[in-house]
Parts: sequence; structure tokens; C-alpha cells
Amino acid sequence: MALKPITKRLCTAASAALVVAVGVGLLSAPTATAAGRCPTGATCGGGPQAAGGPADTGGAGGIRHIPLQGAVNFRDLGGYPTESGGEIRKGLVHRSDALGKLTADDLAEVSPLGLKKVVDFRTAEEVVYGGADRLPDGLTATSRSIGDAGLFENLGKALAGGDAAEQERVLGGGRAEGYMRKLYESFVTDPDSREQFAATLRDIAAGGQDPLLYHCTAGKDRTGWMSYVLLRALGVAQGTAEQDYLASNVYRAEADAKQREELERSGLMKNPDLMIPMQEVRQDYLNAATAQITAHYGTFDRYLKEGLGLKDQELTALKDKLVS
Repeated sequence: MALKPITKRLCTAASAALVVAVGVGLLSAPTATAAGRCPTGATCGGGPQAAGGPADTGGAGGIRHIPLQGAVNFRDLGGYPTESGGEIRKGLVHRSDALGKLTADDLAEVSPLGLKKVVDFRTAEEVVYGGADRLPDGLTATSRSIGDAGLFENLGKALAGGDAAEQERVLGGGRAEGYMRKLYESFVTDPDSREQFAATLRDIAAGGQDPLLYHCTAGKDRTGWMSYVLLRALGVAQGTAEQDYLASNVYRAEADAKQREELERSGLMKNPDLMIPMQEVRQDYLNAATAQITAHYGTFDRYLKEGLGLKDQELTALKDKLVS
């Protein structure tokens, strides 16, 4: 979409610490957190997470979070068990939030992963405001832009001028949740979105043992849906794939809280908690997408083959590569 004057006004009003970005993710990339660089209440690499959160065991069956200073939601998708008794191979597929704020220390952590391809789901506007990816030498991101189903337009309306009543009108009363459900529905119903997700799955299948990473801005919606679809296609149980999706709430909690504080401090919002439904991932949002699969395709397998156009040999190649 073309840049709108409202976008420029918002970015002028916000402080440098808060980039009001277009697309899903909405806000600036995180800055380094304190000791351990882990979300509050979490022990990265092992131990309990925030209350009600998933275990970050770093081992088989657990969520393999990689703590970085400039990206809070960077994970290895490997380690999950499949219903057939296998396990997703580690080190081959990674998911993340935006990589434009990676530090030199972060790059030293990322380089040994041996990434051969990075897929960026952000729109061109998001890249302008959030910054191009900082990647190890010799690696360039592949753009696979997936739109936001009008989400930024509604956010722009809410933030422009800092009018609390207008923000309540646009985002309150369950309307923010409604925008998110619409976004997730579009992941399944929008042909362009399906094309980008399918192309990424084909990249993974055709890439031999080359490690790949995909990301968006917050690493939670487009990236979360991509990860859910991939895990389900590999035979990971639905509940386990949902756990991976919902884990973004743990890893993003501290950064999201700081962003709400900045919205209030900068005068853009009187009640920044109105942003929470757009910052979080929720089972209800995921259900909105899967309901569209049921409505349009009947089964998940038909969605893979008819909605995404994946051939049997491509699905087999995915499993051969990623399931041990």
C-alpha cells in the first residue's frame, strides 16, 4: 500500500524508541533487556516461564528459544515430537521477529546457525520504518510481503491526534480483537497471502539441509501462522503446534509492556491497554484461521494441497528433510 500522510504524522509524534510501523507487529523492535536478555519471569534455555507459559526446555519436545538483544522472539522450530513417533530436526528452520535491531553480539550468535535463506514477510512500509534486516555477511533477505488486512489503517485512525475517545471507538469494545480475527482469516482466504506461505514451504522442502529463517515484525502473526502450518504439515500434534504459536506471548511480554508505556509517555494514548489485543497472540485468532480452512477446504490436508497448491512430493520432501 502507498504511504499515507497519517503514517508520517504518527512517526513524527512518536519518539525514536517507538516506531509506529505499518503491518502486523505494529511497533518498534525491542531493545536489549536486562540480565539474561530473557522475558520477565523466564529462564531462557531451561526452567519455568512466566505463569501459564510454555516450558522453554531447549530439549526434545520443548520450545527452543534463542535469546538475543535485538530480537525477543527468535526460535529454532526443531525438537517437537510428531504423532508418528519422530522428531523435528533441530537447526534447519528458525522463526523470528524483525532482525533490523540485531547487535554485533547477536550476529555472533546467529552466524553459527549457518542460515542460507531468510524470508521476510514484512511489507515495504514496515521495512522503511523498522529497518532492513541485519544479517551475517553474504546473506540477503528474500521479500515475501504479506499484507495486514487493513490493520494498520485502523491503528492509524486510533493513534492520530491522541484522541482517547476516538481510540476507544476504534479499538475498544472488542473491535481490536475483530481486526485481528479478520487478519487471521485473510491468511487463509487471501490468494496473495496463500502464495507467499506456500512459496516459503517450497523453499524449505527444496533447500536440502540448508537452514532457513522466516520472520515478520513481531514474529507472532504471519510468522506464527507459518509455523503452525509447517508443524501441522510435518505431523506435529495440533495442541503442540498451538503451544508454539501461543509462546509469543511469553517472549514478547516485556517488550510489549515497554511499548505501551512509551505510547502513554509520548502522549499518543491515554489508555495503551487498548493495544493489548493487537500485541498478543490468542487461541481465538488462530481459531479464526482454522475455521476458514474448515469452511473452504474441509480438512487441513486439503488446505495444504488445494489452498496452498502443495504437491504430494513436496509434502513428502518436507517430512524427509525435517522429521527424524
